[in-house]
Amino acid sequence: MPGPVLHTGAVAMCPHGAPLNIIAASPRVLVGGMPAAVLTDQGMVAGCPFQIPAAPTPIPAPCLTTQWMVGATRVLAGGLPLLINPSTAICFSVQQIPAGPPVITSSQMQVIAT
Repeated sequence: MPGPVLHTGAVAMCPHGAPLNIIAASPRVLVGGMPAAVLTDQGMVAGCPFQIPAAPTPIPAPCLTTQWMVGATRVLAGGLPLLINPSTAICFSVQQIPAGPPVITSSQMQVIAT
């Protein structure tokens, strides 16, 4: 499925609304002047408020990282699939508990990949 290529300037958040920053490991390929994101890049979450309801007090389980599952099938950067929007990914808590997919709210729209 074609979609806009994600880059480090894409606006994204975890399922609980905390900001997610894409950290590109190889900044050689640029999209809109920013490094394009590939399948192995890290997505780091900061300030997630999620807590597991438990008695007598909730247990903090904030989202911390994102694991990208699927990238572009036909377009590569440095031999790795580019990330496209919509992306298939899961955010994980500090305890490595899956928390749900990230929400990409804004990305560049000029470069499309499949």
